Amino acid sequence: MQLFYTPDITDSNFYLDETESKHAVRVLRLANGDKIQLVDGSGNFFEAQIVDAHPKRCEVEIIKKISEFNKRNHYLHLAVAPTKNIDRFEWFLEKATEIGVDEITPILCDHSERKVIKNERLEKVIISAMKQSAKAYLPKLNRLTPFKSILESDFDGRKFIAHCYEQDKRELKDELDSSESNLILIGPEGDFSEEEVKLAIQNRFIPVSLGESRLRTETAAVVACHTVNLLKS
Repeated sequence: MQLFYTPDITDSNFYLDETESKHAVRVLRLANGDKIQLVDGSGNFFEAQIVDAHPKRCEVEIIKKISEFNKRNHYLHLAVAPTKNIDRFEWFLEKATEIGVDEITPILCDHSERKVIKNERLEKVIISAMKQSAKAYLPKLNRLTPFKSILESDFDGRKFIAHCYEQDKRELKDELDSSESNLILIGPEGDFSEEEVKLAIQNRFIPVSLGESRLRTETAAVVACHTVNLLKS
């Protein structure tokens, strides 16, 4: 059964937007009476039936609604420096969405090589990954944010910074306790600067390691995401 993203469902009868209508009718060749599934990105999962297979304004009727579909018992916010090769950052967004993440903030660091991103395209990657993995919650994607601003942001939970410097660090997997909220910082290809690590620690971020290997930015972010989900599932 096909899954469609419909963030504005308000009634039992609903029209897919033009993009989703075209995909349903022209690409998938769905017709009146065919069943589809819908998610609104806010935790609601719907089963629906097509009542008017119009290629620009496909009308569906909601048959069943499930609220808080597969809601997780924790909140995960990943703040990650975008990679120079944007394809690698998009890969991270895709995999983190599939695994499970609530909020993503691209961060601008001292060693960042990429200083401009296009949120519209990145949103499309996240939406596609949400649909592919049959999730009902759409991760929040924030704008590119300066490193110091993320340190000063109001976050009610445990805060971590993963870096590669030789200093006292704890293993992330050993630091995840009953707290439902975690914010994890992942640096750029050249790692965080020593000053950034110092500032983060001053702002009560716990320095952590993700293992023995030196990981690429996007790999480290996915490992952090998987570690949290594995230990809290």
